[in-house]
Amino acid sequence: INLTEDDNHYYLRAELPGVRTEDLDIQATGRNLTIVGERKLATEEASARYHRREREGGLFSRVLAMPKEIDADRVEARMQNGILTLKVPKAESAKPRRIAIGN
Repeated sequence: INLTEDDNHYYLRAELPGVRTEDLDIQATGRNLTIVGERKLATEEASARYHRREREGGLFSRVLAMPKEIDADRVEARMQNGILTLKVPKAESAKPRRIAIGN
């Protein structure tokens, strides 16, 4: 997972090869993003002997604490070529404000 930001948003990119969008559940609250999913692998014969096995199937869950408050109602998600991309707006209270200097 990569997490970047600009002045108004956080951007999260996660590589999820073999995971279908219908097998993902994404939730956002206060400062947390939760990604829950399942990678379903093809059934293999019981007699199969592995020489290398680097990808596993099954359920996974990841909770990410964001650096500051987010606007959970406006999070956008898309999945393309096994890459999940989330555009996460910062809450107004988390954005920097310019302070005017009085005389």
